[in-house]
Amino acid sequence: MTVTLAAVILAKNEEAHIVECISSVQWADRVVVFDSFSTDRTVTLAQDAGADVIQNPFENYAQQRNAALDAVDADWILFVDADERSSPEQAAEIRDLLPRAEHNGYWIPRHNYIFGKLTRHTGWFPDYQMRLLRRGKARYDPERQVHELVILEGDPGYLAVPFTHFNYTSFRQFREKQNRYVRYDARILQEQGIRPRPHKFLTQPLRQFLWRFVTLRGYRDGWHGLRLSLLMAWYEFQKYVHLRRLYHDS
Repeated sequence: MTVTLAAVILAKNEEAHIVECISSVQWADRVVVFDSFSTDRTVTLAQDAGADVIQNPFENYAQQRNAALDAVDADWILFVDADERSSPEQAAEIRDLLPRAEHNGYWIPRHNYIFGKLTRHTGWFPDYQMRLLRRGKARYDPERQVHELVILEGDPGYLAVPFTHFNYTSFRQFREKQNRYVRYDARILQEQGIRPRPHKFLTQPLRQFLWRFVTLRGYRDGWHGLRLSLLMAWYEFQKYVHLRRLYHDS
């Protein structure tokens, strides 16, 4: 029996990335751009590149991925972000795996390029993402709207060949995304009843820095790893600042 695979690319206003992303997954049986009503040329470029386009209103990432799992008819779904790239090596690994797959979902590592530099440590590798899913055997937890969590039937497996992820191309992009994460993570802490005790403003950023720079060997990324470790420590501090504001306003 033939096993079918669809590569699904979530997109909104991704004209800078969409053509190269589609090209990298043309080895799949079907390529679908699951678009959140882009206002740039994403849809036209995707269609011209040979992808099917399905448009669906965006509520959050978990909802969008679940909608794609419902809408795209294939045995397996490979989720790819527009700023990620597959490869012939990954195609070979997945094609060899699927006819004899023992799991319903697989973690895939990523090579992250941050500010144009491949970041091998500091917490950005292997950076596993569960993106290869047997349709009907996996759903995304609707309570996890960011940093999505897959609810899978059975234990997951692991693949060896990574995506290439062009993660943060500029400091502005890095800052904007981290600020969004700060607000989201602070709300999660508040829901868990965690309060912004005074010592947390020192200990949590320090712990974050040591974890990234020492435990995760950020020092092996040189000055790049030091800068990233310091930045993540700063945003850990900002998370508790925002948490304090949430308690003050509640």
